[in-house]
Amino acid sequence: MRRLIKARLVGEWFLVVFLFGSTCAAQTREPLDTIRVDSDLVDLKVSVMGLGPNGAAIPLQQKDFLVIEDGLPQEISFFAASGAPFDLILLLDLSGSTADKIKLIRRSAKRFVEATRPTDRVAIVTFTDEPELVSSFTFDRQVLKKTIDRMEKPLGGTKFWDSLRYVTEKLVPLGQSSRRTAVIVMTDGVDNALPGIFGEGSSTSFPDLLKIVRDSDALVFPIYLDTEAEEVKRHRTPREAYAQSREQLAQLAETCGTTVYKAAKIEDLETVYDQVIRDLGTVYSIGYRPLNRVRDGKWRSVAVQVNEHSGLVARSKRGYYAKEVSPY
Repeated sequence: MRRLIKARLVGEWFLVVFLFGSTCAAQTREPLDTIRVDSDLVDLKVSVMGLGPNGAAIPLQQKDFLVIEDGLPQEISFFAASGAPFDLILLLDLSGSTADKIKLIRRSAKRFVEATRPTDRVAIVTFTDEPELVSSFTFDRQVLKKTIDRMEKPLGGTKFWDSLRYVTEKLVPLGQSSRRTAVIVMTDGVDNALPGIFGEGSSTSFPDLLKIVRDSDALVFPIYLDTEAEEVKRHRTPREAYAQSREQLAQLAETCGTTVYKAAKIEDLETVYDQVIRDLGTVYSIGYRPLNRVRDGKWRSVAVQVNEHSGLVARSKRGYYAKEVSPY
């Protein structure tokens, strides 16, 4: 009889544990539902170009912005000031006429590292016909400079589109979720896949690259290094290819809501990098939940405006596709 009573008590104890465990499991699943709700948030990286009347940058607040989707004003539910840290990826084109100027490229790259804020992590990638990870994300500026000093003159053609795709798909996801990510790419934009260029080009088409960049959370800041005169004189690259590459860099910048910076020669990169870092300090993170909640896969146009500040222009991605979000 005692054994029977004891067995019954043990069984009841296990039943209590099972029910308690089921309740806890249900409670631990609840935050996942919250995350799925938050996935409705449209996250915009907004660059603000321009300065105030005294030539200084104007710190903006949430009330200074107006977000419009398909012509309708939206309510901003998330806002992060421009001081938020970045994960920065410096992508360097070492092909073509730049290959003979590796010392200048090293110096300008170190200048870029010095200009970044202490709270920013930096990674460095070089490319010719293959991308090469020079340094993964790190805060250590001395490590970055040492790896830059070890960069060698490369061999090979130019696969710019493949290299930017590699950075966007492989390195950008390694960035911390609490940070914004930006890719600063120094290039003349000429991929061997362009008409009239000798050598094997990227397997990624430019329209595919544009879609990949559009769907990425990263901002792309193209720096156009003008190598046209030298390369045309050597009969390596036709002028038509340069005209097309400049147009493509402009499309990449427009897709991300950034701008194309121009360096007439490699010596100009140092001052251009300073300008890029200053502009990165004017990028705001703005989130909103669309009034139109229908997930029909259609394109939604988005525009961001700055209220009551003449001379300031807000730039961001032009829109998104309202696709169904996976719960996993």
